[in-house]
Amino acid sequence: MTRDDPPRRSSFGQGPAGQKSSGPRAAKPVRLVTAQYLENSALHYLERFASSTANLRNVLMRKVKLSAQAHGTDPEEGARWIDDLLARYVRSGLLNDETYARMRTESLHRRGSSTRAIAQKLASKGIDRDETDKALESLREDVGPDVDLAAALALAKRRRLGVYRLPEARAAHREKDMAALGRAGFGYEIARRIVDAESPDDLLEE
Repeated sequence: MTRDDPPRRSSFGQGPAGQKSSGPRAAKPVRLVTAQYLENSALHYLERFASSTANLRNVLMRKVKLSAQAHGTDPEEGARWIDDLLARYVRSGLLNDETYARMRTESLHRRGSSTRAIAQKLASKGIDRDETDKALESLREDVGPDVDLAAALALAKRRRLGVYRLPEARAAHREKDMAALGRAGFGYEIARRIVDAESPDDLLEE
């Protein structure tokens, strides 16, 4: 290559001689919000994620606000479109907060979330306290009264804490594991049982 030859670029957006380009990427243009665009966005979101009514409203309102800033569209009109859309989805059963709360509660419990953490996560998605209480009560009916103990065991198994550590490492990590379970929303007594039990079977048989 002579001095006047243009620098060679790869097919992967890199600079000369394989160096990565440091230039900023172009910002994705903000879409002009219409009633049909909101409908398409809502259906696309629901194809990928389960959602509460309030959560879907927040997702769509972010698009409305961005459109208002970029294109001068009326955010109140956008909010009315969203309200009409959500009401229609609730009537058809496409959105059902009771079902969402129950499914989300079961999923979080399997991953080791405490009832306290589950309630907080449902609240962040706009689920009211009555729906949360019903979902937790349904979980207790399925799992039994020791819901938090079962969740703490699931978390300990997933993260190799307490009773799931190698026996020779348990004493050195006891306080650390107690703290991890506490941060996850479990009380002192449950955390103590998880880290001091001889085996998971001992806890399940209690």
